[in-house]
Amino acid sequence: MSLYDLEVQTLSGETTTLGALAAGRAALIVNVASRCGLTPQYAGLEQLHEDVAGLTVIGVPSNQFKGQEPGTAQEIAQFCSATYGVTFPLLAKTDVNGEGRHPLYAELTQLADAEGAAGDVQWNFEKFLVDRDGQPVARFRPLVDPADPALVAKVRELAG
Repeated sequence: MSLYDLEVQTLSGETTTLGALAAGRAALIVNVASRCGLTPQYAGLEQLHEDVAGLTVIGVPSNQFKGQEPGTAQEIAQFCSATYGVTFPLLAKTDVNGEGRHPLYAELTQLADAEGAAGDVQWNFEKFLVDRDGQPVARFRPLVDPADPALVAKVRELAG
């Protein structure tokens, strides 16, 4: 099964598939939040989205970590655009852990990180790299900056 076949809802309320958003490219899927100490990572994510031709960053707002994404869809869109110039696609607010976990995250959380640990998303800005065929291939924990050399190298390898 390809993750690109999964239905998702965009921040504007449109139903689509992950594949339609990625358009035959690799994707970096990141659960995001507007009121988190890691929120400045938006700038690095936007930079990757702009600089790497074969990559689409997909932001997934989630309010599951200490209520750090409390805004409406319109507020989230406005914040991301005005504060960080975000042009990459954003999904509707999504549960990434627990009983209401979206099927996308049910699949992604099975992937282990570099230390071999799989399971629940630990915090905002956890990153999952998906290849052009919609297969998850790498997981980067929240503190891994979007400019981290290991992350950038893997992105460029898959997006090239």
